[in-house]
Amino acid sequence: MEATLFIITALTALVSSLLVVTGKKPINSILFLIVTFFCVAVFYLMLGAQFIAAMQIIVYAGAIMVLFLFVVMLLNMREEQIWEKLTSSRKVIAFVVALGVLSVVVTAVTVTLSTPNPADSQYELGTVEAIAEGLFSCWLLPFEMASVLLLTAIIGVVMMVKRKEQEETVTEEPKS
Repeated sequence: MEATLFIITALTALVSSLLVVTGKKPINSILFLIVTFFCVAVFYLMLGAQFIAAMQIIVYAGAIMVLFLFVVMLLNMREEQIWEKLTSSRKVIAFVVALGVLSVVVTAVTVTLSTPNPADSQYELGTVEAIAEGLFSCWLLPFEMASVLLLTAIIGVVMMVKRKEQEETVTEEPKS
């Protein structure tokens, strides 16, 4: 049963990712990208990483894809753009870049397969318990530093917006 689910999900991911790249309409490409993200979430579930699967759906299939849809809808491109036409030099550059990406992926896979497994903890890797154990034990200080840094950035943005609003109200005095 698990092998059948994997084969169906893999074929769906492969076909939908090819349709993302070869699609003529941006909206269709985005919808097929959502299907690909859901297939990746299923792969994470099959590996026992429930938290990562949930984050895949929430962050990528949810928030990022909504952002992509808004951008495409705002651009509203109807006619073919000049940069979409592939000349022979662009085809060669695309082929070289694809070979480079393929070599990086092959190298990463071989290095990953040759490294030993990490030390087993009491929790299964990728579950909420394992992530919580890591965050609140050995990664507590970096986690808290990142949260303070993000909080500082949010406060800075709010202060900059408030200052800009105050400057705009001062410069817009009524003329008599």
